[in-house]
Amino acid sequence: MAKDLRITFLLDFYGDMLTDKQREVIEAYYNEDLSLAEIATEKGITRQGVRDAIKRAEQQLLEMEEQLGLAKRFKNVKDGLAKICDCALLIQEINSRGVNNPDINVNIAEIVECAQELALEE
Repeated sequence: MAKDLRITFLLDFYGDMLTDKQREVIEAYYNEDLSLAEIATEKGITRQGVRDAIKRAEQQLLEMEEQLGLAKRFKNVKDGLAKICDCALLIQEINSRGVNNPDINVNIAEIVECAQELALEE
């Protein structure tokens, strides 16, 4: 069974909405990198039971993301903040080659600091 690494990301957003059994099995498979057989032995269920639980949990995670879009929005915000920082630094570089207005540099520093703080929030 091939691993879809998006599931690991979606687990961070929606893992608490799964049943305890589903969350434990899917976390063991994706985060602990255990095989189906290892999980089956640990949980006292069949390998097929583990596979079915993982597939159901994956489907639920994908459906939740489709309906709520939290992971996509999170990624878009992170990407947007990175772009804001890049643009601010480019303005700073252009300013240093021309006018070299200290007020511009102060504002750029504030923009970058704010964007970086927001990017670190989770």
